[in-house]
Amino acid sequence: MRADYLIAALASGAMVAAVPTKGKPNPPKAVDTTNPWVGKVPFVNPEWTGKLSTTYKNFLKQFDVKHAMRTLQVKQISTFVWISRLSELSRIDDAIAEARRVQKKTGKKQIVGLVLYNLPDRDCSAGESAGEFKSEENGFNRYKEEFVKPYAEKLAAAPDLTFAVVLEPDSLGNLVTNLNIPLCAGAADIYREGVAHAISSLQYDHVHLYIDAAHGGWLGWNDNLPLAAAEFAEVLRIANSDGTTPKKIRGFATNVSNYNPFNAKVRENYTEWSNSWDESNYATSLAPHLEAAGLPAHFIVDQGRVHLPGARKEWGEWCNVAPSGLGPRPTTNTNNTVVDALVWIKPGGESDGECGYPGAPRAGAWHDEYIQQLIKNADPSVYKLF
Repeated sequence: MRADYLIAALASGAMVAAVPTKGKPNPPKAVDTTNPWVGKVPFVNPEWTGKLSTTYKNFLKQFDVKHAMRTLQVKQISTFVWISRLSELSRIDDAIAEARRVQKKTGKKQIVGLVLYNLPDRDCSAGESAGEFKSEENGFNRYKEEFVKPYAEKLAAAPDLTFAVVLEPDSLGNLVTNLNIPLCAGAADIYREGVAHAISSLQYDHVHLYIDAAHGGWLGWNDNLPLAAAEFAEVLRIANSDGTTPKKIRGFATNVSNYNPFNAKVRENYTEWSNSWDESNYATSLAPHLEAAGLPAHFIVDQGRVHLPGARKEWGEWCNVAPSGLGPRPTTNTNNTVVDALVWIKPGGESDGECGYPGAPRAGAWHDEYIQQLIKNADPSVYKLF
């Protein structure tokens, strides 16, 4: 999954996007008022931790006992479950069953992080994570009936759990900056209507929705911030166009599958002209534009992978960036009032595509050599024992 960031154009203020023109935004009145992450235990996905068993064994084969033991600690950390194809809908059932088991055993309320990611003509600016639906092949109806409908039904049937759902990474960000790409321009209406449909379909009190808001290096430029807020407001207007009960979202997810630090220890040279030079600053920069559009200014920030200082020369380097490390352990202690939680949305070790790191496999495939370097370079909080 990626985006064509057009960094030079954005830095100079030369925009390629247009503000949606389909009527005045009419965002919902109903919003979530309580941080859903507080007082709950984030779900640990056994599918991901099972893959780390290979990493553990590989460290032992290298006689690296230190990082083998640290891998066992990483296996205790929550990651989101990605649902990006019809064949992966069963992952929801597996996550629900496991979360219920843990919740019953521990007596502690679970919050399950999920990603909903299967729009028609997905990943319009790159294709590394192109999806299974095509708009010219009845893709939108299939998306609604075969993907979103069963997705929603599964969550509706589990009111004993809490869910945090990230909606369609990269999609709306592409509509803010990449409408010069024919596939993105052609997919614009389907992206807006698809995300709006997902919002409308997931209106349950135990489900908290976060629209993907790209990251600070993409939408965080001063000229892009109001355009992003307008795009998000347009999607909420579409979701509410049926005139029924107002549709609510909790907020927005940033840095999904990217490498930006939440609090940068070193300010990289390529961030010089941006106030959104790390993800905390991006959330703070975007928040007033969201509020002005009538949208909730609440964020979760993906810190599953964070690049080390000097690892890249521009924000546009997005694929299997190295050297990188696992980011801060998921927490609600963010020191930023608009940020609900730091989370690990992209599971470390799953490749971004056949690019970046030498020998990287296709997008989503397991890359054990890469997760090994993430573990070696991890934020110190990852190995703090509780």
